[in-house]
Order: sequence, then structure tokens, then C-alpha cells
Amino acid sequence: MIFKVVIVLVLFFIVASLFSALYFLAKDKDAGERTVKALTIRIGLSITLFLLLLIGYYFHWIPHTAA
Repeated sequence: MIFKVVIVLVLFFIVASLFSALYFLAKDKDAGERTVKALTIRIGLSITLFLLLLIGYYFHWIPHTAA
């Protein structure tokens, strides 16, 4: 159960970072340093989520289902 909550929280932060990057892209008129930083955070969170899913599958925190 706690694993599902962590996944949903990370997904929420990924979407929030994406929308903050969109906001910075629309409002900032300079080089866009904050946009790049927000997108970098989003990529880091996405990689973290992918690794969490791999670890959860390996340790059977995510149930294996047969097709």
C-alpha cells in the first residue's frame, strides 16, 4: 500500500514540475534558466520512478500477474 502512495506522489511531482516549466517558459523573457531547471527535475523524478518500479518488481512489492 505504501508503495502505491509513493508512486502516486512521485507522479504528482512529475506533473507539477512539468507545469512549472510551462509557466516559466511562458512568463520568463530571459534565457529560460528556470525552465531548464524544472525540466531537469522532471527528468530526475521520472528516472527515479522508473527505478522504483524496477526495484518494486524485483522484490515482489508489485505483484506478478500471468497473462
